[in-house]
Amino acid sequence: MYTLEEFNNELDSCHILEKQLIHNASVSNLIKALRRKNVLSMALLCKYNQELKDEWEYGKTDYDATRAKVHEKKREQYRLLIEEYNAFKKHIYKLLMQYQRK
Repeated sequence: MYTLEEFNNELDSCHILEKQLIHNASVSNLIKALRRKNVLSMALLCKYNQELKDEWEYGKTDYDATRAKVHEKKREQYRLLIEEYNAFKKHIYKLLMQYQRK
């Protein structure tokens, strides 16, 4: 969760850079899309975390193959979001490298 929160903070910084320096509508839209996806992922992971806590405390279901598949699916969603964010950062850095200090 900490990583996703920091991801959101970095998106805020990228949004400021886009407004002040880059001025590219597609980058702005990409930032908005990533922010939406990040917030949705955070909400889903928080809900999943609460479900796990409730299951641990009150549940009678064993940890079996079905539960493991659900858990691996959540991990894969998180990994894909991080990969997408890293690709976005590389794209922003390439755009910023075009600018030179005078």
